[in-house]
Amino acid sequence: MVNRREFLQWSMAASTGLAVRGMLASERGNGGRNDTGRRDPEWKGINIGVQLYTVRKQAERDLPAVLEAIRKIGYTEVETYWNVYSHPAAELRRMISDHGLKVPSGHFNYEGLEAKIEYAKTLGVEYVICPMLPKGMWFTLDGYKRAAEQFNIWGEKIQQAGMQFGFHNHNYEFRRFGETTGWEAMMKLADPKLVCMEMDCYWITQAGRDPLQVFEEYGKRIRLVHLKDRKPGFPASQVKDKAAEHFTEVGAGTIQWKEILAAAARDDVKHYFVERDSGDRPAMESLRISFENLQKIG
Repeated sequence: MVNRREFLQWSMAASTGLAVRGMLASERGNGGRNDTGRRDPEWKGINIGVQLYTVRKQAERDLPAVLEAIRKIGYTEVETYWNVYSHPAAELRRMISDHGLKVPSGHFNYEGLEAKIEYAKTLGVEYVICPMLPKGMWFTLDGYKRAAEQFNIWGEKIQQAGMQFGFHNHNYEFRRFGETTGWEAMMKLADPKLVCMEMDCYWITQAGRDPLQVFEEYGKRIRLVHLKDRKPGFPASQVKDKAAEHFTEVGAGTIQWKEILAAAARDDVKHYFVERDSGDRPAMESLRISFENLQKIG
């Protein structure tokens, strides 16, 4: 169960979120125009969700309370992750729905992923996302090629089950192997009809790449986006370690969200999840700040 301090923090986050939701509802009632009379950009009004890994410590103690706080801030969707699968799929689906949230996507670990296809179907997700390769596959080009072959197998089975398979990037996939990178080799061999992308804008940026350029390269193959910002003043890297972690709230860092959200809207991205791996503030407060900042981007 949550303690009193967490309850008060979540209540403050929720009350602020309710005010923001009221403002957005007023704008939608005004034909999508804001208080300046200008029409909001095309990405306004999107469903913004939360990757539950952001609040993993709380979620694993009292998931219903976490879901309630997330919904009160104004988020409309959640993306699940491995440790909440201790709940039976039907129970987890009902719990999320009972709190007014949808679950279009879930992260399922590479090891054991195939055994979770039926669980994902019962949970009701549209996207089954592999969040990371096993570390032993990070350091050779052959590792990425074998991953692509496995993705094609899973992608076909998941498609037959009525869902879509995808992969979520970090920075390590962009390590160079001669004239190519692990990422390029993997995505070239993975069938676009079977394997989509969930682009994590933080890790793309940390790897030294530009999310806008990735949209140019992959277009509508990107079906989901992780919204996570990056503090200024740190070097790029293709090594995933503590030295690569410079997380901050969406809108408080260096990533150009206005342009990224516009590009995502053009490619008809439907699902956006705020995530923060770790940080300086309590996780729920961080989610509130990110939600508020997203409403100000225009």
